[in-house]
Amino acid sequence: MKKYEMNRREFLKLIGLGLGSLAFRPLLYYPESGYSGDILRVATYSVSVYKEPNDKSPILYQRYRDELINVYEEVISPHGPGYNPIWYRVWRGYIHSARLQKVKFQLNSVINEIPEGGKLAEVTVPFTQSFRYIPWRKKWEPVYRLYFESTHWVTGIEQGPDGKAWYRIHDELLEFHYFVPAEHLRLIPDEEFSPISPEVKPWEKTIDVSIARQELICYEGAKEVLRSRVSTGVSRWNPDPNAVPTETPTGEFHIFSKMPSKHMGNGQVTADIEAYELVGVPWTCFFVETGVAIHGTFWHRNWGTPMSRGCVNVPTEIAKWIFRWTTPVCAPGVWEQNGYGTLVVVH
Repeated sequence: MKKYEMNRREFLKLIGLGLGSLAFRPLLYYPESGYSGDILRVATYSVSVYKEPNDKSPILYQRYRDELINVYEEVISPHGPGYNPIWYRVWRGYIHSARLQKVKFQLNSVINEIPEGGKLAEVTVPFTQSFRYIPWRKKWEPVYRLYFESTHWVTGIEQGPDGKAWYRIHDELLEFHYFVPAEHLRLIPDEEFSPISPEVKPWEKTIDVSIARQELICYEGAKEVLRSRVSTGVSRWNPDPNAVPTETPTGEFHIFSKMPSKHMGNGQVTADIEAYELVGVPWTCFFVETGVAIHGTFWHRNWGTPMSRGCVNVPTEIAKWIFRWTTPVCAPGVWEQNGYGTLVVVH
């Protein structure tokens, strides 16, 4: 598949075409300077820019959700926090890495033939705005904003609101479809689903998750083959006995369901970017029936401290490796693979 890196002007022009043709105006402010080197997306409502890489230093200003920021330098701060001392030097100051996502601008060639049953794709631009068509209103309306590294099931290709090719995406949770610019998605080739270490007996593979160390280790027998920092579930001071617990449960479990793309959240069809809707959570391996899973994460990079509502958050590239390494094996084009799979020990 032909790929090329696009610059900021091209990205804004492309995303503006869909919005402008519908009389929408850009929702976000972008700095006037161009982007070079590493780029960060603000992945929460707002983050503070400090004078120094220290949260006790003066706050200079705020950056807001989905703003894109040039990185001048990555800094390991002696002021911590100890579990994640990574800060970024940006214009006029420093931002802690916790609620930032490293992103890229990459457009992709459009594939006109989508296999029956759909094709998994990943977002390769900082974000893309999806729309759905409302026939009785004869108009397009925005729905979810899809983020870099999230994955989605493409089921077709049609003309979008700007007259260009847009992929049709099917939402497996709410059973409806919407559209995004086709160039913003990379269709994932079948070889990226191929199992890792298939020669190792399934019962010899184990995932060990330490809540105390906020760490995950994969073993083949006694041999360590992968180690990663993680973010497990947060604890509630006054837990509601009727609510679903937010702590990651401890014990021995087995992966029983794998989904390369999963819509998590409250199940709303909304364009509100502050709503709790995590659309396209990538490379999800469920190991507890209440919905606890190991999965990729595009909304923070605060590894080493609890951040989730029970799941084990890992970097997306780690989640993809685990998805391919574990059983049950999920073949290309399979939306959900069930079976008695790899042992997961949480302690």
